Amino acid sequence: MNIATKIVKAKIEIINDFQIITEGDKVTPGQSALLDKLKIRPFEYKMTVKRVMMDGNLFDAACLSISEDDVLAAFSRGVGQLTACSLGSGYVVPSSAPHLIMHSFRMLAAVTYATDYSFPEAAALKAAAASAGPVAAAAPAETKAEAKAESEKKESSDEGVGGFFGEDDDY
Repeated sequence: MNIATKIVKAKIEIINDFQIITEGDKVTPGQSALLDKLKIRPFEYKMTVKRVMMDGNLFDAACLSISEDDVLAAFSRGVGQLTACSLGSGYVVPSSAPHLIMHSFRMLAAVTYATDYSFPEAAALKAAAASAGPVAAAAPAETKAEAKAESEKKESSDEGVGGFFGEDDDY
């Protein structure tokens, strides 16, 4: 390999710096033997993942780079779905309890508007509604009228579904 050396006290010394291998090149057996004799181990092994196989499905390696925010977002979506299922089924879990309590409070507050019964929190809501003025009081009447008009509109429109269920057949 034409490396300038000298022997000093029964040891081989390299006189000048000499680069044996460079990154990315294949190592020849001679270079490997020389590095082994010098007890130099400059090798680093790493694996580059291109695809991931899980349950018979192939995924890109990008699915391995999941951040903490991605995990938290997925967990939040799961908790939201659990809460929605709980509210829909009536089975109480800790995540649905605040929603049920707020719903109960709204129902109690609605009862206080329709009756003479009151409690301090509902009184504060009544005071806030009273300070909003007559516009807020007129809005529910308008929405009731609009809802009634929409329901009449739906009842009056007898649109078929194009014979999908066989209403055009004369059996």
